[in-house]
Amino acid sequence: MKGLCCPSGQLTAMDYLSYNIAKNLNRIRTSRGWSLDAAAEQTGVSKSMLYQIEQGSANPSINVLGKIASGLRIELTELIAPPPEESYLVRISDVYPIKESDKYIVKTCFPYEDNKKIELYHIEIFPGGVYLSGGHGTGTREYLSVTEGTLTIDTGTEVRKVGVGEIFRFNCEKEHKYINDGDKNTAFLCFFVT
Repeated sequence: MKGLCCPSGQLTAMDYLSYNIAKNLNRIRTSRGWSLDAAAEQTGVSKSMLYQIEQGSANPSINVLGKIASGLRIELTELIAPPPEESYLVRISDVYPIKESDKYIVKTCFPYEDNKKIELYHIEIFPGGVYLSGGHGTGTREYLSVTEGTLTIDTGTEVRKVGVGEIFRFNCEKEHKYINDGDKNTAFLCFFVT
C-alpha cells in the first residue's frame, strides 16, 4: 500500500496487517510482563503459534485472532491497528489525497487517534482556488504554517493573510475558508488540536 511503511519498506495490505498484529501482540504481552507461556495460557493459543505471530512468520486465522483478543481482554481492532511508534516518517508525496478537485488537494499526514489530540493535514490550493472547511468541534484550535505562496484565511470573524515563515492560530469551531487569491500555488500544513 502506498504511503504505509515499516522498517522493511513498502508493504502489501496483508503484510501491513501482519506487521501490525506482530508489533501489537508483542507490545501488549510484554507491557503486562507476560512470557509466551503465560500468554498461551491466557489465550488458549500455543506458545509456538504466538511466537510465530510475533515474528511475522504466521498468518493467523480470524478464530486465532479472536482467541488472542479475548485472552488479552482487548478489542480485535487493537491488534490490527497501526502500532504506536516512537517516530514515524510521512512523505507527503506518498500520501493519497482525501479530497481533491481542480482547485485544491487535501492530504491527511497524521490523523486524529484516540490516544492523541492532534491532526495534521497538508493542503495545496491552486491559483484562484477556495477550500471551504466545516467546523472542527467545540474547543478545537487550528495552527497553520504556509510552506509555499500566500494564503488568505477567512475564519468567519476575521480575514488574515499568512505567508511563508508565518504561523497563524485561530478557533476553528465554525466553518472557515482557505483562499489562494494569488497567481501561484499555495501550500500549507495545518494542525488541529482539541
